[in-house]
Amino acid sequence: MHARTLGQGLEVSAIGLGAMGMSQSYGPNPGDRGEMIAVLRGAVDLGVTLVDTAEVYGPYVNEELVGEALAPVRDEVVIATKFGWQIEDGRSVGLNSRPGQIRRVADASLQRLRTDVIDLFYQHRVDPDVPIEDVAGTVKELIEAGKVRHFGLSEAGASTIRRAHAVQPVTALQSEYSLWTRDPEPEILPTLAELGIGLVPFSPLGKGFLTGTVDVGTAFTEGDIRATIPRFDEDNRAANLALVEHVQQIARSKDATPGQVALAWLLAQQPWIVPIPGTRRLSRVAENTAATQVGLSADEVADLNSLAVRVGVQGDRYNAQHLGYVGR
Repeated sequence: MHARTLGQGLEVSAIGLGAMGMSQSYGPNPGDRGEMIAVLRGAVDLGVTLVDTAEVYGPYVNEELVGEALAPVRDEVVIATKFGWQIEDGRSVGLNSRPGQIRRVADASLQRLRTDVIDLFYQHRVDPDVPIEDVAGTVKELIEAGKVRHFGLSEAGASTIRRAHAVQPVTALQSEYSLWTRDPEPEILPTLAELGIGLVPFSPLGKGFLTGTVDVGTAFTEGDIRATIPRFDEDNRAANLALVEHVQQIARSKDATPGQVALAWLLAQQPWIVPIPGTRRLSRVAENTAATQVGLSADEVADLNSLAVRVGVQGDRYNAQHLGYVGR
């Protein structure tokens, strides 16, 4: 596995692993906890050194899963988790990034993750009721106290990134970025390049769509978040298949999978981009990590760069409620 460096000198594997789907969002959760522990440990064996979780996944149970799985290999991995939600009666009821809440979440996450330090602590969504300077200052105090190593933001706007970075240097921004979600390109990517901040794209495979395994006939099970996303309704799925078909053509020419081409395209954008595809299967982890071996020519990268505009992408990436949380 190749290594890449995010901001502030944080070195991680070129492909990370998003653990969220092991506990929520993609239909019935796995019944065998041991299987998910095996996937997480197997990912480390394959060279993955960045694992992403959050207190709100579950809530709480995903951090517990990651903590148990990675305890034997803790020194080999960078664990990223997140704060920023108000969780009541087992569900998120809104945002909360007040300093006291951040400190409470840090302490609770440390226990669930079975570690004495959080490697990368993201604000999950920007809280408009709390100045970002207060958020960054609180994480700075946690870093000084030895409870956190690096500060991150998720789905933040360029102005917010700059204000936070001025108080506590930001190591990474986590945002959705893929062949069919190009929102960070006009403003966010130049800001990150200027400030020396890494980008950690989540849903780099378009929540599975870019792998070619989702089509118009795919039936989403109860609890699958894709059933609530406009981009995945049947009409939009039918229109968006043109984009996947083009990726499949390139994949066939390289004896690769469409998902590997999608990840290779992301890796070709900047050396400080580290995607975190999620999966529940070790075979998919192996496939994803092998994307680092897929070479794209300059012409192929240019072709894929223009694909979303040329072919078109139908439907928003979130429903209206969740769109309201991004880009602040």
